[in-house]
Amino acid sequence: MTEASYARRCVAEAVGTALLLATVVGSGIMGERLASGNTALALLANSIATGAGLSVFILVFGPLSGAHFNPVVTLASAATGQRPWREVPGYIASQLIGAFAGVAAAHAMFQTALWSPSTRARPGGSMILSEGIAAFGLLATIIALSRHRPTVVAYAVGAYILAAYWFTGSTSFANPAVTLARAFTDTFTGIRLLDVPGFIFGQTLGAMAAVGLFRWFEGPSPRRANS
Repeated sequence: MTEASYARRCVAEAVGTALLLATVVGSGIMGERLASGNTALALLANSIATGAGLSVFILVFGPLSGAHFNPVVTLASAATGQRPWREVPGYIASQLIGAFAGVAAAHAMFQTALWSPSTRARPGGSMILSEGIAAFGLLATIIALSRHRPTVVAYAVGAYILAAYWFTGSTSFANPAVTLARAFTDTFTGIRLLDVPGFIFGQTLGAMAAVGLFRWFEGPSPRRANS
């Protein structure tokens, strides 16, 4: 398949990220409403929907844009030579726009205000560590499988995120665009704006560690001709 133009790839990133956030936030609202106060059941519904949806969206948009939906994935792609650095700003801007659009879409489906600042506190070093580990695992999955088993990346990423919902204390945001947008949903999946910088700090460190480790393991991948 011939690679789409830069503009089309940015639109694909925006639409894919919007669908991801609609899935995360919408399933969180639905799960909480149906679980009758059972937080574990609400989290189970939220995690299954998110993992399954993410796999589908990667399959749909991967051939168009690479299906990053995540600024740290885009930065890692540039750092490992898979994407030119000049394309990074457009990708990240598209992901942020899509993330906020996805939150608004989820709220509209459940008849709430399009955006509402979250009051759900997620403070502390344990949350930052959780996000570092979540992002490290996500980038390790993407980097390793993109090189050696690219046909399973979509399924592996979805499965990893589903698992990381449960083994991290933060429920694995692992994505700065997702984190910032979720500060504007006062629902099950929200995060207080005050806690966002710590989450993004942890995500960035975790992603950098994964990139560094796999560059050491295998060496940098061959650079694209147009980078």
